Amino acid sequence: MTHVITGSCCNDAACVPACPVNCIHPTPEEREYVASEMLYIDPDTCIDCGACADVCPVSAVVPDYDLEVGDEPFEALNAAWYADPGHATYSTTSARSPVVTTERPGPLRVAVVGTGPAASYVVDALLSIRELAAEVTVIERLLTPGGLIRHGVAPDHAGTKAVGEGFNRTLRRPGVSVRLGLEFGTDVTADELLSAHHAVVVASGAAGGRALGIPGESLRGVHSAVDFVGWYNGHPDHADRTFDLGSERAVVVGNGNVALDVARVLLAPHESLRTTDIAAHALDALADSAVREVVVVGRRGADHAAFTAGELIRLGQTPGLDLVAHDAEIVAGATDPITRFKMDRLRAIAAASAHASSERRVVFRFGLRPIEAKGFGRVAMLSFESSAGEEEIDTGLVLSAIGYRATPVPGLPFDPDRAVVPNVLGRVGENSGVYVAGWLKRGPSGGIGTNKWCAMETVSTLVADHEAGRLSEPSRADLHLDLPGLGLSAWDAIDRHERDRGRAEGRPRVKVADAWEQRVIGVEK
Repeated sequence: MTHVITGSCCNDAACVPACPVNCIHPTPEEREYVASEMLYIDPDTCIDCGACADVCPVSAVVPDYDLEVGDEPFEALNAAWYADPGHATYSTTSARSPVVTTERPGPLRVAVVGTGPAASYVVDALLSIRELAAEVTVIERLLTPGGLIRHGVAPDHAGTKAVGEGFNRTLRRPGVSVRLGLEFGTDVTADELLSAHHAVVVASGAAGGRALGIPGESLRGVHSAVDFVGWYNGHPDHADRTFDLGSERAVVVGNGNVALDVARVLLAPHESLRTTDIAAHALDALADSAVREVVVVGRRGADHAAFTAGELIRLGQTPGLDLVAHDAEIVAGATDPITRFKMDRLRAIAAASAHASSERRVVFRFGLRPIEAKGFGRVAMLSFESSAGEEEIDTGLVLSAIGYRATPVPGLPFDPDRAVVPNVLGRVGENSGVYVAGWLKRGPSGGIGTNKWCAMETVSTLVADHEAGRLSEPSRADLHLDLPGLGLSAWDAIDRHERDRGRAEGRPRVKVADAWEQRVIGVEK
């Protein structure tokens, strides 16, 4: 018997120190961790104790005898990782979570900007150091906390969204004060926060999308997938956008997990979406959508596909959806076991493509580089070049899914090439008292749980500076009382409102996407 890590793995690695025989890898101490799409349990050394399942925040760890039909491929995926000779043997000593300690007593007052995974892990790490007696002020631009958990994770990924419940509890822990609807750099500056705090940690994420950089990109019908994701997830910044779904074919440029999410949402049966927390305006628009085919295009070969094996598995389990690939574009050459696993599944998809019979389908294309969007006023086709020459694909909707990108933060330095705030282990400048964590610190890489270890690194740096006396003492003690914005009671009112509407419609919640309506509910209720 063995346990299996399935597709909802969030990579926070809480299971690693829980395992008594060190059979879960890669650990955060191992170089593969940062780039790994998930963690894997070694079936040959697992003793079936269940300790990992007890601590998993998203219930991604399941005994092999209790796997649901849709999770069965993950048993082979876990085993495949250990097929690599470099992964075959490990010390029997279990890797442990890093522990940050301090000999300098608190209270240490820290302002944290953001409420997504990175920010929440920073707050949790600060509060876990008892000697600090940390007092944390959390600043959030929106009235709905959660960051990418609420506004980025696909609505049909309820298991992944479950990690947000832990973040919600973190915001309610003793020592935490939350101000919502307050924009860092505009409503309050770093200097103002430092007047009442020893340090400021900015973990506001990367909310923009990378541009294709081709002629015709300004045509109607060409959008960033980041905007589309925000639209169907009810982000107030994107709620009033419109997307023309009148074409039978859409093209998604990029083949990471966001690309697969977008394709699945575009083609998923209406009856499956209506049981999720997808925004009501998106649900209505998708019900009338004419899109029946989504072409997911990768610039490089199939062995460089950015989607995870888990997302590919889940996409193939979407009801009423066929997957299509061209065998000639799936060229051998992969060396690591997970890429080989993905290539094998793509070859199986290609072999079955001739028998595709569903009304809706996702077509994988590889080795095509977009060179121009064409049309009169709105997009009608997208031109590509490849080793075989040029190719044109007719489409009325183009979504660029080639990555998230952070935007400059007022008052902080910014590297436009890497789209990050320059830092050393999270520290911005010398003795500035300002730190960064998450995608703003390292770029848009890693899963949700990767932010836990990124946050721990930043907090370690902050605590070391505190120990060394490099943090200035606050000049005032009452800033949090003077800050504008609303407290958590506003979010509680919005949350209750959304859940009440959801119960009436048989859904987890019906999101309030309009910022003004959110404020009215938050203030009046």
